[in-house]
Amino acid sequence: MTSPLPGHPHIAYQNHASGNALCIEGQPLAALAQAHGTPLFVYSKASMLEALAAYQRGFAGRKAQICYAMKANSSLGVLQVFAQAGCGFDIVSSGELARVMAAGAVASKVIFSGVGKTRAEMRHALGVGIGCFNVESTAELEVLNEVAGSMGLRAPISIRVNPNVDPKTHPYISTGLKGNKFGIAHEETLATYQRAASLPGLRVVGIDCHIGSQITEETPYLDAMDRVLDLVDAIEATGITLHHIDFGGGLGINYQDDTPPAADALWHKLLAKLDARGYGQRQLMVEPGRSLVGNAGVCVTEVLYLKPGEQKNFAIIDAAMNDLPRPAMYQAFHHIVPLAPRADATTLMDVVGPVCESGDWIGRDRDLAVQPGDLLAVLSAGAYCMSMASNYNSRGRPAEVLVDGAEAYVIRARETIADQLRNESLVG
Repeated sequence: MTSPLPGHPHIAYQNHASGNALCIEGQPLAALAQAHGTPLFVYSKASMLEALAAYQRGFAGRKAQICYAMKANSSLGVLQVFAQAGCGFDIVSSGELARVMAAGAVASKVIFSGVGKTRAEMRHALGVGIGCFNVESTAELEVLNEVAGSMGLRAPISIRVNPNVDPKTHPYISTGLKGNKFGIAHEETLATYQRAASLPGLRVVGIDCHIGSQITEETPYLDAMDRVLDLVDAIEATGITLHHIDFGGGLGINYQDDTPPAADALWHKLLAKLDARGYGQRQLMVEPGRSLVGNAGVCVTEVLYLKPGEQKNFAIIDAAMNDLPRPAMYQAFHHIVPLAPRADATTLMDVVGPVCESGDWIGRDRDLAVQPGDLLAVLSAGAYCMSMASNYNSRGRPAEVLVDGAEAYVIRARETIADQLRNESLVG
């Protein structure tokens, strides 16, 4: 018998010789934990490709390029999945550019976003021939023109517009409001495009808008599209041609009773608006991240101790805020489930890590029946977990495994203390 978890079609409880066991693409997670240790990130390739297929269905028959926003999960094995599926990439650093090129990316399908690109990063990106820079300030525009000119090149650019649209998400991941650091203010966009068109080291190719992350409603997208298309009308009326329109990413996933629209359904509505405005056959760009990888991954962790208390009961696990930063950073919710469910009565407890911070919690007030030595899976851990992991408390970062049907590939070895000390030295 197979019982898929809601929102996780490739993660399911299945009957095995040892009993009911949580599996990913049919492979018992407990066996992977035994082979590779814990904490352990495990990803389903089928889940990633299924999520990508929703975007591909949504854009069927259109001129569109899907660029994976690799900040969500930048592991080489994950990048390789999307490169082989024909995706481009949205990057925000020279390090990310090096990663996607190592994973087999086509440079002309790479978009460079971010508010703080350095001259060295600009030179690196120009040297490999990326498709476009998403410029986020007038100061960056001038520096990029200077750098490109010094190389005898013209940098392809779009300008990221800040449309002042509320994405209705956590304030730390909202990027399209006036108070955010991202993009050019809507009111300043036309003048910025006219300046860009006058600079010899730049080649205007598009317009970009990205309003935030973990967006679970369609209205912010529709509102932002209207504002961007108004700008396209105004910009092209001055004689500047925009070859593509980039609507960013940010579509959310279901962490806890969230109801984001399906990618294909969302783009059906957005494309209808584009058609009505006369831009339906324009080259489109989108940059999904979380929605492609978030629910493809789990973090497997061992219960170390149970600690009852007067006000709180604690399950202390071997995964911590350095492995799974989202709860500490965003007060984020992740479902936590046992790999082998017990028939015992449950206890209300906080699931916490061993790091010396009160903020080191993974889940609060969870009903669990667990004992020391039991294994748990933290769900929806494919995005903004390993990519944000750190060595706080000198903890090595976990191993990562990519499951592809009957195969399980180690795509990152567990980090050792020797790895951490390699680039350090004593004084004298």
